[in-house]
Parts: sequence; C-alpha cells; structure tokens
Amino acid sequence: MILVTGGTGLVGSHLLYKLALNTDRIRAIYRENSNLNAVKNVFSYYSINSEELFNKIEWVKADITDILELKNAFENITKVYHCAALISFDPRDYEKMYRINIEGTTNIVNFCIDNKVSKLCFVSSIATLDKSVNSDIINECCEWVSNKNKSDYAITKHGGEMEVWRASQEGVEVIIINPGVILGAGFWNLGTGELFSKINKGFNFYSEGITGFVTVNDVVRSMINLMDSSIKNDQFVLVAENLSFKTVFSEIAMAFGKKKPKIKITKFMSAVLWRVDKIRSVITNSKPIVTKKSAQSLHTKSYYSSDKIIKESDFKFEKISDAIKSICELYKNNLKKEE
Repeated sequence: MILVTGGTGLVGSHLLYKLALNTDRIRAIYRENSNLNAVKNVFSYYSINSEELFNKIEWVKADITDILELKNAFENITKVYHCAALISFDPRDYEKMYRINIEGTTNIVNFCIDNKVSKLCFVSSIATLDKSVNSDIINECCEWVSNKNKSDYAITKHGGEMEVWRASQEGVEVIIINPGVILGAGFWNLGTGELFSKINKGFNFYSEGITGFVTVNDVVRSMINLMDSSIKNDQFVLVAENLSFKTVFSEIAMAFGKKKPKIKITKFMSAVLWRVDKIRSVITNSKPIVTKKSAQSLHTKSYYSSDKIIKESDFKFEKISDAIKSICELYKNNLKKEE
C-alpha cells in the first residue's frame, strides 16, 4: 500500500489523482482542519469520474508531528510519498516550520525504517541548493554550504533532506526531488494559485528577478516515474524553465485577456515595502504579506539545470507557457462553477 503525506496540498492532491488512476491501494493522511473538498475539486478538473477516484483513497487523520497517530497510518505501507511541509517566509513561523519540516520528516523516516518501507520520495525545494563557485548554473551537485543568508524555510527543508539521507543508510531506498516554483490548478487562494487569482483581478506589478519554474503535473509525473524505477538514493532538480517573474506574470495576464503588469518593483520599493509591512503586522498582530527574504527573492537571478533527470530517465518537461494557458482555463471554469 502507498502512503501520501500532505495529500491536501497542491502537489499531494495532484499526486493522489495520478495514483488513483492506476492504483487501488492508496492511503493519505490529513489533519483535523484540512479541506478534503479541495482535493475533490482538483480531481474534478481532470475527470468526470472524480468521485469514484477520490473514494479509492483511504483517508486517515494524522499529523506528521504526532507519533501515535502516524503508527496507524503506516500499517501495511510499502511506499511513501512525503509531500507535507510548511512554507513560510515569516520569521515568526520558524519554530513551527522546524517542527513540521524537520521533526515531522524525522518521524516519517523513523516509521519507514521500523516498518521496512521499500522506498521513500521526499519533496524538497530548490531553496536548499547553493550556487557553485565555478558556475552560475545550479544543479544537484551544488550542495548546501552554510545557513548564512538562507531563509528559515530553506534551512528547515535542508534539515528534512538530511533525515531522508539517514533513511538511505538504514536500508530504505530514497528519492529526493528539488522542484522550482510550482505552478498548478486549484488552491486559488494559496501559494502560486493566489498569483493567478490576483493577476486575473488586475495585478499591475512585476519584478525582473529570475528563478526556476515547473508545473505540478511534471512534479507528480517525475515522482511516480522515479518511485517505479530502479533509481534509488538519488536527488533530482525539477525545473522546466528559468524565467523572470515579469515573463510569468505577463503570460498569465495574456492568458486571462488582461493587460500585462506595467509597474516595476525596484529594490528600493521592495526594501521600503517589507519594512512598512513589518510594522503593520506587529501593530495588527497579523502575518506579514511581504518579508525581507521574500522581497529579496523578487530581485535575485538564479538559474537551475534539470539535465540530470532528462538524461537519466528521458524526462520531458511541459512548456511553462502552455501550462499557464491550461491553468488559466481551469481557473475560469472554476469561476463559472461558483457563479
């Protein structure tokens, strides 16, 4: 039986859909406040048999930080896809991220070892990779150097990776993937989904920072392919294209038939913005919308290579422009359903 953590998130829900198409024995864990209807909604984007596919999943209430709850979830499990994580650039969330991204992964790894799980796939991030001294291209060989100038999210995801490598030393075959910024349908008020919502409403700002982008469908497809292959104890960068935020924002706007963003966010503007927002968040006791790290990322130019997975598994990535058009169509269809 396959176990999926983080099944109610963007990657997890798309993974469950793909697994449900070909697998009968799937178990997914969810927390008490999770929205299973959001997963059903994702399924409905891709199949008229969404209810039937959703019902193939055995849902077990469990938190990856709760050992007693995880014990039941691991019964008869042979493979694990560990997608659960907390993503935040708010410094106040560090302890919570540490508990989920490191301690939670430690629990998953320990149960994999104790239950003799055959293979574990861990969803990490390109945030854990450092630039090489000799090249501007970042790949799997660009190992973590130090915590200096790293976001708390990157630090905790790197800590999770270290736990997964420990599993490989204890007899569990592991795969670590490091996806770039993941674009996909659903969860329109969270993460990159919120980006589509805002641009559809007329978001008019852009930056010229560059990073790696990949579609959620490619992330999921690579995970399943790697888990079903003989490849083990290895790590793969998943980036389809290195693009500027300006390009991506403009592509989304055009797909919606909106005007391209015209106001460039300068370094000075973002520096002022995160400081003002920090004061606002302190006064209102609310989460910051913009933090120092997220503001800096708007101007950073980083280039990633996925040559390894392309060569080793003959993997072909979807074009980001084509994916954006498809995601925008699904967003528009979702709006029609809500009318």
